[in-house]
Amino acid sequence: MKRVISSASAALLTTGLLFAAATAPADASARTFKNCTAMHKTYKHGVGKSGAHDHTSGTPVTNFKRSNALYRANKKSDRDHDGIACETR
Repeated sequence: MKRVISSASAALLTTGLLFAAATAPADASARTFKNCTAMHKTYKHGVGKSGAHDHTSGTPVTNFKRSNALYRANKKSDRDHDGIACETR
């Protein structure tokens, strides 16, 4: 039995595959750092989720790298669980 795919179905399939290819590698390639010292060589003020706010009684850190994928890869380094790993001023 031979299957025939309409051009509209083929376009939707191709678009879906292109979208999946464009979004998947960003999460898969997020760099994991061994510790905060290693992270600070690349990201001086740490990495955090896009909507994160530093929990501090002093001056909050606002100039950290915002990236959900990088944060997820380095979540172990977020000691105060505020959504920012290895924050420094």
